[in-house]
Amino acid sequence: MDKPVLYIVIPCYNEQEVLPVTKPMFLNKLNHLIARRKVSEQSRILFVNDGSRDSTWNLIQEFANQEEKIEGISLSRNRGHQNALLAGLMEAKDLCDITISIDCDGQDDLNAMDEMVEAYHKGADIVYGVRSKRDTDTFFKRTTAEGFYKLMNKLGGEVVYNHADYRLVSAKVLEEFSNFNEVNLFLRGMFPLVGFNSTSVYYERHERLKGESHYPLKKMLALAFDGITSLSIKPIRIVTGIGIAFSIISFLLIVYALISLIHGTVVSGWTSSIIVTCLLGGIQLISLGVIGEYVGKTYLETKHRPRYIISNRTYKE
Repeated sequence: MDKPVLYIVIPCYNEQEVLPVTKPMFLNKLNHLIARRKVSEQSRILFVNDGSRDSTWNLIQEFANQEEKIEGISLSRNRGHQNALLAGLMEAKDLCDITISIDCDGQDDLNAMDEMVEAYHKGADIVYGVRSKRDTDTFFKRTTAEGFYKLMNKLGGEVVYNHADYRLVSAKVLEEFSNFNEVNLFLRGMFPLVGFNSTSVYYERHERLKGESHYPLKKMLALAFDGITSLSIKPIRIVTGIGIAFSIISFLLIVYALISLIHGTVVSGWTSSIIVTCLLGGIQLISLGVIGEYVGKTYLETKHRPRYIISNRTYKE
């Protein structure tokens, strides 16, 4: 197999503190892969500026001016991590043979790239970077994250356990993936849908090298909910099942009430009435919320708005 052209795609949002630290690391790893003749000399690093409000784009432009192996694109506004990553992958699709997507904070082990490229040479078109353990996470984050992956699989979403967005993808897969036109993106659950040969490599995740995480609990929960509702309709079926179950219970209570009325043993109870009313009201509101989430996603999909707009590039098209 010829040496493949590799593009390392790195989405960035307000990362002016960490980029000067991690950029040399990414560049050293790329040069290492080139020196070992695992990838082509035409391989590049592609930074994607996701509408940052700080000096992130200025830094990317400086990097590109100083080093021919670094390129960059800038989105017209902040579109979120998943859209920024997609923009980078689609930009690289026609320029390379393989891409490796990775966050810019230095937490993912760069040495796993060697194994990913090796797996590609052995025939894999998708190689998932999977965390071997989550010791650097807090107990709450570790528990909720692992619970999310288990829940996703039970709901029918084909998600690789403990895999985020550190992965190698071949251009052949990206070409087919470009036919996925949905606006609501959850890439870690969408790539398994494409098929092709896939495997996993395992690595330990480190602490963030500098700066602060841009994925607080609120964003993580939103991403998780987006993932569930984007990949599975089982929540709707669960709501339907709950509705059927309570309909049966209600019918039995009606029968019980009628029998009690006939025998003159009607028992009045304000507390029980309030409990039942509140319970049913809560279930109805939750059900409407779940249904509304799907209706909202359908509404967004029908608009066919672009998922991102590239406003700037550091290199000639």
